[in-house]
Parts: sequence; C-alpha cells; structure tokens
Amino acid sequence: MELLIVTGMSGSGKSSVMDVMEDIGYYCIDNIPPKLIIKFLELCQHSKTGIDKIAVAVDIRTGDMFAEIYNSWKKIKERTDTNIKILFIEASDEVLIKRYKETRRKHPLDEKFCGNMHEAIKYEWEMLAQLREVADYYIETSNLSVSQLKDQVKKLFLDKESDSLVIKTMSFGFKYGVSTESDLVFDVRCLPNPYYIPELKAHTGLEECVRDYVMGFNESQTAFSKLTDLIDYLIPMYIKEGKSQLVIAFGCTGGKHRSVTFAELMAKHLTDNNYRVQIYHRDIKKDKIVPQK
Repeated sequence: MELLIVTGMSGSGKSSVMDVMEDIGYYCIDNIPPKLIIKFLELCQHSKTGIDKIAVAVDIRTGDMFAEIYNSWKKIKERTDTNIKILFIEASDEVLIKRYKETRRKHPLDEKFCGNMHEAIKYEWEMLAQLREVADYYIETSNLSVSQLKDQVKKLFLDKESDSLVIKTMSFGFKYGVSTESDLVFDVRCLPNPYYIPELKAHTGLEECVRDYVMGFNESQTAFSKLTDLIDYLIPMYIKEGKSQLVIAFGCTGGKHRSVTFAELMAKHLTDNNYRVQIYHRDIKKDKIVPQK
C-alpha cells in the first residue's frame, strides 16, 4: 500500500495538490487527525476495499492533535506493508500573508494569535519543522501558478504525463437525448445502419457480426481514420491544458450498433496508445430486441 502525507504551510497550495492526487488515482482524505491514519490503513487492509494508494492532507488545522503526526509517521515507517512518503508544500511568509489577504480567509491560527499573521506563521513553521526534516519531496510555491504547481506534482507521481488524463469513450442513441456529459460528440448516423439487416437487428456493436458490417464500408473506415487523426492531435493539448477527464461520445439513432462499434474501436485505439481508458454504453440495453428463433 502507498501512503502519501501532504503537509506544509497553510496557504501554500495543499488543496491544489490534493486535487491532482485524486485525479491521478489516489484515495484522498483532507484534514485527517494524525492518530486516525493508522486506523484507516488497517481498515483498508482488513476490509479488502481495493484501495492501495492513499493521500492524506495533515496540517495545523487539526489543532493540538497535529503534534501526533511525527509519531504516527514513525509507526507507519516501521510497517513492512506500507510505503510512506511525505510531500511538503511551502511558500515565503510574504507570499502566504498576501494570499490570505487576497482571499480574505482566516488563517487556522488566527484566533490563537489574535489576528497576528506573522506570529501565526512563525508558530506554524515551528510546528512543522520536525516533519519538514524527514520529508521526501518539497515544492516551494511562492512563484508558481496553480497550473505550474499541478504540473510539478504530476511529474513527481506519474510515470508519464498522459497518465494524468482519463479518457472515456461512450455510445448513446440520439432518440434518447444527446449526451450532455461529453466533451466531444460525433454523430455516426450517416453510416450504414445494421438495424435494417434482419439478422443483425437484435445484435449490438459489442458483437463481431455488427462490427464487421459497420466497418465493411469505405465510408466507415475513412470516417474512423479521420476521427482518430483528430483525437490523436487533440489529446496532447488537453493534457497540456491540465484536463483530468475527457469524454468522447459517439451517437447513432438507437445507441446499439454504429455508435457502440465506434466507441469500442476508439477505446481499443487509445488503449493501444497507452492512455487510461474507460468505456460506457449508455443506451445499449434500452428497448432490447429479443432475437427470433
């Protein structure tokens, strides 16, 4: 099991870091009391949840309980079943004060120090000093935009940049309504329709007989080739822009034949190119036709 402790100064960008960790597949918990980290690890292991990558944000917001974080880290470090790392996020005092003024948010220690930000930040540095010394990764965010911070986190925890994007290919039927969750929608109703072939009507694009029919026409092959060229061109730009999910939808009349065929073929194409791919057929089971014997 992998455990990442995200900690550091209040206002340094930990929330943005946790957003990235969730996008790349970590189970994320924000502001967890340190003593509960070990209990949560044991819960995951004993209940067979399938959770094997966890990121927890721990900082001064937990109040007096934060003092337990170093002891919790040492205990987890001794475990042979958990690979624990610490990511420490920080920024200069001047930048932290400026960020709190711009957002008009209160520092977690505002009441403790009667609104004196300089004293609050000084105390927080003291509380974090021990943990900072044993941190595995550091990111200084004073001169980083949110986008630049996220890029640095991805470079630390992803084998390749494309892993930051999950691509979902889906099929749907226009007669049930256009897909509203999609980023890219392609209408394939212009292609030959297996629905009008009696022996194919009750089958779907998940089956070879339907796929062979749909892709047996030059129009279909040319359309698929041009669509893959377009999507291959666009995906790197979506990754560069920082998009975490891309939904590509194919629509036909009923959502069972042509759209399913194209969604399946596109999913295979993207998987073969080492992208993280999910597939979903929204309307494939609606108005199911029972094959005649």
